[in-house]
Amino acid sequence: MAQTIRRGGKGVRRAAAASSTKRKVTAARRQTGSLLDSVMRWIPFSEETLHRILMTLILGGAAVLAWTVASMAGLPTLAEAETALLASRTGFEVKRVEVRGVNRMNELKIYEKVLGQRDQVMPRLDIAALREELLQLSWVKDARVSRQLPDTLVVDVIERNPNAVLRKDGKLTLIDETGHPLEAVSPERARGLLVLSGNGAEAKVPDLIHLLDAAPALRPQVAEAEWIGKRRWNLTFKTRQVLALPEGEDQSASALLTFARMDGVDRLLGGKVASFDMRSAERIYMRVPGRADALAAAAHAEATAQADAAAAKTENARASVASAAPAKASAAKTAQN
Repeated sequence: MAQTIRRGGKGVRRAAAASSTKRKVTAARRQTGSLLDSVMRWIPFSEETLHRILMTLILGGAAVLAWTVASMAGLPTLAEAETALLASRTGFEVKRVEVRGVNRMNELKIYEKVLGQRDQVMPRLDIAALREELLQLSWVKDARVSRQLPDTLVVDVIERNPNAVLRKDGKLTLIDETGHPLEAVSPERARGLLVLSGNGAEAKVPDLIHLLDAAPALRPQVAEAEWIGKRRWNLTFKTRQVLALPEGEDQSASALLTFARMDGVDRLLGGKVASFDMRSAERIYMRVPGRADALAAAAHAEATAQADAAAAKTENARASVASAAPAKASAAKTAQN
């Protein structure tokens, strides 16, 4: 009877090694599965949700990588240029400019800024940069730039309000309520506005407005305000009378209010007094033009009259003595006889 003998089978050692490896793999799988199961139990997501998150991260990374490669190749710039060309061909470019809210300032200055954007396509128009350029204009307090498709650019302007005139180095400049300079003006255009002078007066405009609000009845009468020594105000009224106020915000406001009450009772404005000095808290000093000369002339006249009276008295005494001498001589002669 024939017997078949197979060769190449596993030996005892190889079989033992394979069995040991299999046991290790099984144990590792069990341990890894237990670890993953533990992690999954702690994560507040289901397995499906976690799968979606991982897929989203993978796709997002791929998109970022693709964008980086495209940027390095210049594709976004090319796409932007093609989009702009397409918009220009379809009429989406700046052809008209509409300016709103301009009443006092020169409107041409706005057009000079905006016309630099003319014939540019709407998608590439830098609205924020144009607004910043408009804010550099002295009269513009705020501005809003908007597109009105397909071809119109609309500019809404909020102007500054002229509040006073600053006199400096022989020139007149319009300023607003914050002291911001607007433009140079002639004396004719400055007529009727409050004129400020003195070093640093433009920075004190808000304080001056607050001061004049303390006496609203006097405010229309104030023609000029001079900032003296960076510490106090001299007010000149339309009657050309000058009021010197003390230092300090509260002290000057109290003095101005006191002056307003005195003027309401005694009509100081329009009178003979040329200047009022209220720098002292106890009293007010008033200066009347020519009064010192008048007092000097009166004193001189009184002194002259007294001298003339004394001279006349002396002359009368001498005349009396002279007239009495012949009479005495006649009497003495008669006595001798």
